[in-house]
Amino acid sequence: MQDTQLLNEGFALMGLGMGFVFVFLTVLVITTTLMSRIIGRYFPEPEPAPAHPASTSGRSAAARDDDVMAAISAAVHRHRRRHRR
Repeated sequence: MQDTQLLNEGFALMGLGMGFVFVFLTVLVITTTLMSRIIGRYFPEPEPAPAHPASTSGRSAAARDDDVMAAISAAVHRHRRRHRR
C-alpha cells in the first residue's frame, strides 16, 4: 500500500467514526428531549402551596437577618482562630 492510499483510508475511517458519534449523540439528545416532554405532559409538577405569612412569632425579618449575620460572623471568627498559620 502506498502512503497516500493508507492516508485516504485513515481519513475515511476517521470520518466514519466521527459521523457515527455525531449521529449517536444527536439521537441521544432528541430522545432525552422527547422523554422530558412526555414526562412533563403526563406527570406535571404539583402547584406550590400558597405562602404563609413570613413571621408568626412577631419577630421582624430584620431581627432574623441580624441573628443570621451574628451566627455567620461567629463561625468565621472561630474558623480563623482555629486555622491560624
